[in-house]
Amino acid sequence: MGVEHPFDRLNIAVPSDKFIREEVRTVDTGQAPRPTLVDLSASDFRRNLPEALNIYVQAMNYPRGTERSRAPMWTEHTTRRGWQGAAVIVSREGRQHLAGVAYGYRGEAQQWWQEQVRHGMRAGGWPEAQIKNLLSNYFELTELHVRPDEQGQGFGEALLRHLLRNRTEHAVLLSTPEVAGESNRAWHLYRRLGFHDVVRHFTFTGDARPFAVLGRALPLHADDGRHA
Repeated sequence: MGVEHPFDRLNIAVPSDKFIREEVRTVDTGQAPRPTLVDLSASDFRRNLPEALNIYVQAMNYPRGTERSRAPMWTEHTTRRGWQGAAVIVSREGRQHLAGVAYGYRGEAQQWWQEQVRHGMRAGGWPEAQIKNLLSNYFELTELHVRPDEQGQGFGEALLRHLLRNRTEHAVLLSTPEVAGESNRAWHLYRRLGFHDVVRHFTFTGDARPFAVLGRALPLHADDGRHA
């Protein structure tokens, strides 16, 4: 790479006014009330952590019990600089539940994920100057998950766009499991929104599956990916 720049059920009976609320456009909502996208404070996120982790385990196809080991980590993440969380709430049979959840924060030196990515970039032949440039100013989109039975309605894209719309970092980075032919909804979304390869077929410590690290420059404009 010889270029200078690296990239060419909620515990809230009634959503309160402190949330930024948006209706989420879906493919087909039938007669059900429109899904609602809300910003979550760190305290609201922690209060709803069991349901959020349940979505994570289902979406990532992890074995039951994984959520117990992730809970302390997700809780600690809410204390990091620039943390931001959001969720999509849907009403089904008279009850509200989370359909999707996402969060991230500003990446910084000494964080485990950044050190793993740095190792992968070095192994992939990235020049040190470019590694330093990219990892010095980015938003880590740490988690973005939609319940399997709620997928295909645009919730993932709504969450991603919402989290990125006001970020001031120069780039966004994320990791996603490798899939043959990049043939799943997550990969299609990331490619359509202009995410490029940073590291491919990387094995993070503690997870035997190969992952890709993807990134793109910020800001993400409202029309990016709309006509792709």
